[in-house]
Amino acid sequence: MATISLRKGNARLPPEVNRVLYVRNLPFNISSEEMYDIFGKYGAIRQIRIGTSKETRGTAFVVYEDIYDAKTAVDHLSGFNVANRYLIVLYYQQAKMSKKFDQRKKEEEIAKLQEKYGVSTKDH
Repeated sequence: MATISLRKGNARLPPEVNRVLYVRNLPFNISSEEMYDIFGKYGAIRQIRIGTSKETRGTAFVVYEDIYDAKTAVDHLSGFNVANRYLIVLYYQQAKMSKKFDQRKKEEEIAKLQEKYGVSTKDH
């Protein structure tokens, strides 16, 4: 297998590679068993978290036991067709995720201040 040759060669992995994958564009009705079937082919899985709220539907986090298994899954499953949807498989990056959350938080804060002081962004 390709993962065995990677391990034996002590190949250096890029810094963004980690065991946690962020998966987007999933079918909303995908089950945990189907996720384990798809991602389990590439190595031992520690955990899968599927988004259930309005904002997180169609996304999931997949945590592998081994970083090389995660790399193999990204290489093979990016663009994989599941129920006529092409998966987007990325390495989870804490900095990017927290930046999105901070942006949303700032937008909410600005909206509250605009409402409080009666400021409108719409042109009259």
